[in-house]
Amino acid sequence: MSMQKVSYIAVEVVFLTALLVLPIALSTNDEPIPANKAQLNSWFDRNVGPLASREGSLDPAVVEAEKNVTVVRVRTDRSGDFKTVTDAIKSVPQGNKHRVIISIGPGNYIEKVKIDRYTHFITLYGDPNNMPVMLFDGTAAQFGTLESATLTVESDYFSAVNLKIVNSAPRPDGKRVGAQAVAMKIAGEYASFYNCRMYGFQDTLCDDRGKHLFKDCYVEGTVDFIFGSGQSLYLNSEIHVIPGDPVSFIAAHSRSKHNEANGYVFVHCRVTGTNGTAYLARSWFPYGRVIFAYSQLSDAVNPQGWSNNGQNHTDSTVYFGEYHNEGPGSDLSKRAAYGKQLSDAEVKSFISIAYIEGSKWLLPPATPQV
Repeated sequence: MSMQKVSYIAVEVVFLTALLVLPIALSTNDEPIPANKAQLNSWFDRNVGPLASREGSLDPAVVEAEKNVTVVRVRTDRSGDFKTVTDAIKSVPQGNKHRVIISIGPGNYIEKVKIDRYTHFITLYGDPNNMPVMLFDGTAAQFGTLESATLTVESDYFSAVNLKIVNSAPRPDGKRVGAQAVAMKIAGEYASFYNCRMYGFQDTLCDDRGKHLFKDCYVEGTVDFIFGSGQSLYLNSEIHVIPGDPVSFIAAHSRSKHNEANGYVFVHCRVTGTNGTAYLARSWFPYGRVIFAYSQLSDAVNPQGWSNNGQNHTDSTVYFGEYHNEGPGSDLSKRAAYGKQLSDAEVKSFISIAYIEGSKWLLPPATPQV
């Protein structure tokens, strides 16, 4: 593949953090997420500090990458380095070892974007006040489910900040074969998403594999709209069940063995919607793991909470857990018997940055100064 040469703009990267001075003692990243949501951001700042305060704990590859940052600008009016996100990504050499921030201007980017497994340390950044929209209408019938995504990321150390990612394919009607359509597929190790919004119906977010953070995000859908085998922490995010289907499933996790560390953990999240049709998760694979803690569960949630998908043999193997949730959907009186009410000891390993090895790689969102 030919590479278009580009003169990168040298920039300083300012990390968004409320800390103006270094903390007296650096966190070991095992500090549990606080029960009080009002303390969440201060907890995050203590545990995910800027590069300058954490060089000794981060992976050397991350330190080197973040010290040598360039920015590429994408603008629909041709005022940037590129007009499309795809062309900007193609300009980054494979095997890249330095952070490249692709600053995306406002507007709609109607393209199917893929970052392959060899193009690391990419950040897609949009203006929080005028978020760019990445838009495509691929379906499983056209591309296969996993390849239908509007944005596919297979590389490591990816980050997305202030983006709307949309699959605009029509809502599945139960008649069209292959109508499911992915908005975002993340299959790389060590990825972070800050203030990103993902729109679709069935299979909106393929959280496929790797350790990931989703903070202050929004994901909507109908059936299995968060699925895959990722080891992911969702913080302060809204999970919206689009009404209209007789049955909905939020998560379908594909953990296949009892000793796998992966699973989806939702902390201080909001499940929104109506009508009590949505299960928090279903038994897609025999050892699927999904946990909701300190979250607000609306009456969108089916009183049973969890579905074994007609596979009774998975009742003893899935790990579906709840911990100190609130709202009408958190009533445990009619929960499926295989759902777990987690104890303090059982939930501890899931509600900290350590669950995704955050001390090795996770940094606050970056802002390009251009």
